[in-house]
Amino acid sequence: MFSRLANNAAKEAVHHASGSLASNTRTVAALGVSGIKTAAAARQTVTARNGRQTRAMATEAPNAGSKGRDMPFTPRAAESAAQLPATFSVRNGPVFTGTAFGANKNISGEAVFTTSLVGYPESMTDPSYRGQILVFTQPLIGNYGVPSKERDQWNLLRHFESPHIQCAGVVVADVSLRYSHWTAVESLSQWCAREGVPAISGVDTREIVTYLREQGSSLARITIGDEYDADEDEGFIDPGQINLVKRVSTKAPFVVESPGAAYHVALIDCGVKENILRSLVRRGASVTVFPYDYPIHKVAQHYDGVFISNGPGDPTHCQDTVYNLARLMETSSIPIMGICLGHQLLALAVGARTIKLKYGNRAHNIPALDLTTGQCHITSQNHGYAIDASTLPSEFKEYFVNLNDGSNEGMMHKTRPIFSTQFHPEAKGGPEDSSYLFEKYLKNVQLAKESQKVYKDNRPTQFILDLLSKERVGVEPSPLVSRA
Repeated sequence: MFSRLANNAAKEAVHHASGSLASNTRTVAALGVSGIKTAAAARQTVTARNGRQTRAMATEAPNAGSKGRDMPFTPRAAESAAQLPATFSVRNGPVFTGTAFGANKNISGEAVFTTSLVGYPESMTDPSYRGQILVFTQPLIGNYGVPSKERDQWNLLRHFESPHIQCAGVVVADVSLRYSHWTAVESLSQWCAREGVPAISGVDTREIVTYLREQGSSLARITIGDEYDADEDEGFIDPGQINLVKRVSTKAPFVVESPGAAYHVALIDCGVKENILRSLVRRGASVTVFPYDYPIHKVAQHYDGVFISNGPGDPTHCQDTVYNLARLMETSSIPIMGICLGHQLLALAVGARTIKLKYGNRAHNIPALDLTTGQCHITSQNHGYAIDASTLPSEFKEYFVNLNDGSNEGMMHKTRPIFSTQFHPEAKGGPEDSSYLFEKYLKNVQLAKESQKVYKDNRPTQFILDLLSKERVGVEPSPLVSRA
């Protein structure tokens, strides 16, 4: 199996490296000269990395529990801390002792909790959790193990929202060290250790959640082996002070093709989830994904719509994105949709303000009211910031409102095809009540295209398909303290 994987990986690297560089004026304009140079340079890096991975995979022994399925490959390795004593400590707050089951390393970050009952592989790989210690309220985690990095017909990961675990650490009441699902290839403990993510079990997550509900999201640490030292409180890292979007965004454009697609959408990657991409391509739109700070207003005329993705951290760190979106709306009437962080950035671009929520909303069961229809949708959410609806300009109105805390959950332009949501319509895992919003967005794209006086075929050419990567570029996770 591994020799076959190695051959396939080698063929893919050769295919990428030998992509046609024939002249094509329109596509050069669409990407921009700097974009093409960035993509080409990134392609060389990815090709070299693929070569190293191919050699590693060819010599790697298959996991005994995989039953022939592909292991999710990661070039990094970390020592396992399984069964070692561990400590979870909240800054200026309680200290909990338990047992480690992930990587043997100490980390700090922002402690947040999620009330989702299922979908821990999707939650842990969601880029919106970058820099956060994820506390699960569900008592037992890990019972169905971790699936493989299988890809679908669009070359998107079936079971994960990004190629790696994104959260800084994991806290659970009880972990299942032995999984019992036929699609699993490894345990949660093995996955965390291999990805370099520390985790702790055997703590009272009810008490942790109660504290966080009273005090709000707090800085915390996971310490393996050593006794907790209160003098280390000054060493807590606040991910809110870091531009986390820069860490999770692709470093060069890549394309996700939808064969026979009628539309071509430009997506601003602030930490996009795989299922957002899937939700677009399965509905007939090819997607070219750009870095978060790409000057999208300069190339928007070569696309049928613009989409702004979810992502982690404080939206005010993304001033370049805010500026580019403001210019886009000034110079183009192209349909626009934003999700989560994309919603916040779009609101900042029109002059609104953001606020940091005391608790944040992270669950699969949060009710959001559609103010245009009066319908309530159960939604999946993961955010710590929100838009102050009172600061929206007069040409925009609220679209959705959170029925739990009254916070803003969306906005829409009164006359133009621009709208956004704070929650996640793609919801994987989670409810699918609001997935119709992707149809609404693509309907806006269709109407805008039909209203053109001169029809423009913006679908990706073979030149773009050969030139660009087919997956994210340069998004290997790194410790928050290692680089800005």
